[in-house]
Amino acid sequence: MKKFGWIRTLLFVVAAVLTAPQISSRLVALNATAADAFVASAQDKDKDKDKYDKHKDGHKSGDQRDYDDSEFTEKDEVNQTYQLTPGATVRVSGINGAVEVETTSGSTAEVHIVRSARSRADLEHRKIIIEHTGASLVVRGENDQERRVARGEYPQVRQRVTLRLPRQIDFTASGINGKTTVGEVDGPVKLSGINGRVEVAQAVGYSELSGINGAVIVTISQLGERGIRVSGINGAVELRFSDALNADLKVTGINGSVNADMPNVVVQGTVSRNNFNARIGSGGAPINVSGVNGRVRLAPRS
Repeated sequence: MKKFGWIRTLLFVVAAVLTAPQISSRLVALNATAADAFVASAQDKDKDKDKYDKHKDGHKSGDQRDYDDSEFTEKDEVNQTYQLTPGATVRVSGINGAVEVETTSGSTAEVHIVRSARSRADLEHRKIIIEHTGASLVVRGENDQERRVARGEYPQVRQRVTLRLPRQIDFTASGINGKTTVGEVDGPVKLSGINGRVEVAQAVGYSELSGINGAVIVTISQLGERGIRVSGINGAVELRFSDALNADLKVTGINGSVNADMPNVVVQGTVSRNNFNARIGSGGAPINVSGVNGRVRLAPRS
């Protein structure tokens, strides 16, 4: 697939979901912001389409890439440690490769980054920037596209980010071109714009997942007042709950089956692909699921 093809693939998926006859107008409103962001990004890339088409980057969906890593022999690594206060915000964005987050007790954050390319000159591009304060940690890919295009440079740089973080954090990841795995987090988790499979071992409080091109598995240990919102997913979604669940489930615009394998589930109203409402337990926090191209399953934690 051509350079930045994964972004165009994700655009196509989001567009297909949003325009399907079974999707309600409310779904369009929910996903408008994310769609606008992807469209704006795609328009920037298309200005240089003729140039980029001459340079392949090997992007496929996050679960299907078959890179020949033997050509990417030049590497550099970053290994850093930082201290974070309980409840610190952690943001990861703009990474061309897999992101893996392990969590532990304590207050130390470890950052391990590996970048690989065909030449040392290519490694001068697409660097990863780390920004840290006691209450926050940001790991983001450098956006140097305009500079590279102006110089006629099209380096292929792959990145892999591994983080070892305290459990008590507020975690966000966005713009990831690869599988994203997150360990047990004692706080909210927000994931968006990910081209690859997503797995979250544990999240506490509000969770939001949107614009993901791949299967999603999330375990919720405690549902906060704001609940969970899942939208714009091209793949199966499985939400696992570790405790007895009291929630109100609303599902709209699903291209697949909906299974609530939970005790005390009472379906409310008429069941259809475009409208599925249920009370779980005594009801409570909202679980909103919309625009999913695949099966949706709610189940106890195994």
